Amino acid sequence: MTRETIRKETLPNGITLITERMPHVRSVTIGVWLRRGSRHEPAALNGASHFIEHLVFKGTESRTAREIALSVDSIGGQMDAFTSKEYTCFYARVLDEHLAEAVDLLSDIVLRPLFDAEELERERKVIVEEIRMVEDSPEELVYDLLVDHFYPGHPLGRPIQGTVSTVRSLSRSRLLAFFRDVYVPGNLLIVTAGNVEHAAVSRLLRKAFGGWRRRGRPVTAAKPPRARFGVVTRAKKDLEQLHLLLGLPAFPENDDVRYPLYVLNTLLGGTMSSRLFQKIREQRGLAYSVYSATNAFLDAGVMMVYAGTSPRQGDEVLRVVLAEMDDLRRRGPTEAEVRVAKEHLRGSLMLSLESTSSRMSNLARQEIYYGRQLTSAEVLRRVDAVTVEEAHEVAQRMFRDGPVALAAVGRVGALKAARTGPAL
Repeated sequence: MTRETIRKETLPNGITLITERMPHVRSVTIGVWLRRGSRHEPAALNGASHFIEHLVFKGTESRTAREIALSVDSIGGQMDAFTSKEYTCFYARVLDEHLAEAVDLLSDIVLRPLFDAEELERERKVIVEEIRMVEDSPEELVYDLLVDHFYPGHPLGRPIQGTVSTVRSLSRSRLLAFFRDVYVPGNLLIVTAGNVEHAAVSRLLRKAFGGWRRRGRPVTAAKPPRARFGVVTRAKKDLEQLHLLLGLPAFPENDDVRYPLYVLNTLLGGTMSSRLFQKIREQRGLAYSVYSATNAFLDAGVMMVYAGTSPRQGDEVLRVVLAEMDDLRRRGPTEAEVRVAKEHLRGSLMLSLESTSSRMSNLARQEIYYGRQLTSAEVLRRVDAVTVEEAHEVAQRMFRDGPVALAAVGRVGALKAARTGPAL
């Protein structure tokens, strides 16, 4: 990937277009990205972005829900959407010869959804069931529990899909008003990656989206959140495992310290050779699933460690996790650990670049968070440049002596940390 293969343009109505040409493939992935997600919703409208993401597939001025599905299937394509805390995306992956059909379909659902009242009520029931499914998925439930506790009273702590109460309260008029406010050209980013020419894509988009001049009311994100520590639990006696999720404040997505943090996270719990996988699963047999991950936003971030274990082993798992964090803070990682972590990151990056979908998503997120496109060579250089000392410095900042946040779901009664609270 070079800057010569990536083009960026602002269309006359304010839509941002980014394309990457990949002449060696026959497919193209196009994504319509809205720079708005669940954090931009007022509390009373929690879940509106996700609800709208569902509704646009339920019919437009010219297509029924079935015709939307047939439009994709008839050209052998794939189409989907997702909502996050800070953006919403609708995308299609098709053969390059069918790009015009994909643009026509995506523009139809984004610009002309019907918000049919009967479809809306059916979809409301679907979303309520989706929310209830989280209760049956402890790994998802423990995440929602942690972020709600970690970011108290802040939009980043609210569930993306909303709650049963808020979803039931979202009327058609409120959803339509929210849609008109946020689905405006200035909030839209359209990205394509694959066997495409920028000029051809620009012509298609100017035709499909060029007449769109809507102006909504400005929606501003909440101020950066302040993390809260301590323990939060959800008792579920029917679960065989205790699901634990530890949380620590990290850094915003566009912070330059992200590269040492990537390395630190990888060597802590990001791979099969990582400290936590080896110590907790391989050496002690305390958990089948254990890993660390980072979740970064425009103005905040969190590092998490997840483990699923038996209730009687929960405190031991936490002791091992905290001990490894403390060791990284005091002594730092070894040169071998940093080298392996960097090679893993390099390999993961290069493998992801073989997919037009991954490249499309990568370009969009770079624009949203960095305001520019980073070449693969630049990212690899930044990863390669991370030193043992830099990884240690981040560990010292991350794992400083003090309290942490912990969420636990399952048979929590035997967990001593639920009563005393874990601390480094």
